[in-house]
Amino acid sequence: MEFAAAKGPRLMLDETSLMDIGGCIVEGVDIAPKAAVPDDGDARISHSVQGFLFTCGPDHIRHREPIPGIEGGVFPLHGSAAGHAARILSTTFENGNAECRAEIEVKTVEGLTARIDRHWFIDGSTGETHLRDKVTNTSDRTTPAFLMYHMNIGGKWFDDETRLEGAMLENGGFNWRFGEELGDIFCVEAPATQGQFAEVRLGPMAAVGGKTLRVRVLAETLPHLQVWRNQKAPADVLGIEPVSHRWVPRGELEAAGEFVMLAPGESREYGLSFAFV
Repeated sequence: MEFAAAKGPRLMLDETSLMDIGGCIVEGVDIAPKAAVPDDGDARISHSVQGFLFTCGPDHIRHREPIPGIEGGVFPLHGSAAGHAARILSTTFENGNAECRAEIEVKTVEGLTARIDRHWFIDGSTGETHLRDKVTNTSDRTTPAFLMYHMNIGGKWFDDETRLEGAMLENGGFNWRFGEELGDIFCVEAPATQGQFAEVRLGPMAAVGGKTLRVRVLAETLPHLQVWRNQKAPADVLGIEPVSHRWVPRGELEAAGEFVMLAPGESREYGLSFAFV
């Protein structure tokens, strides 16, 4: 579904998978990586990761791990949410703004259920896109909740002047080609610096008129920032990835008391916004 306001990017929301963002068109350029991403063999993820934003969770994030107590059971790559269709509740385009509300019923790999209430809003006066999610445990069991947003951009749209910048980064920022030559990854704490929000910027990008992608993240429930890049051909992608938990195995998070537990009927809210400035 095409989703755009009087100002800001033109987004293609994926009704087949959570109303995540497929295409993200800025100054006539779709900056999503498309096929320039690794294929980990999970068709749901291989589809979603080609877009500009996809959601992983709510039962698991990052890579596969065994399910304790279930012989042969494995939490899937990036959790169970991807590939669940959205039910659109309303879509409005008024006064230059764009708004969409949807709900997604998720069945986890353990056979439990959760609901994601998703709200997209593009402010037509500023061009800023806002996402708010409420994840509710609709099962009859208390379960841990996780969430990560992957914002993926094709590396071919960057140039030598493109930088990552943010208060959570070493020395306040660095060139987008950080780390090892063909790719690297890091995860850092990302405390709020703009009211409730942590802010990270990527740019300028000459390919889209010298604009910079500015991302603001609700720091209370997404207190970490992971950044990943892969330029090992044919991959060419960089991901800005706000995340609920540190980059360590599930067992280590549990042992440290860092699981966020939701009782039946309980909810947790997540959010971010982005703009090209």
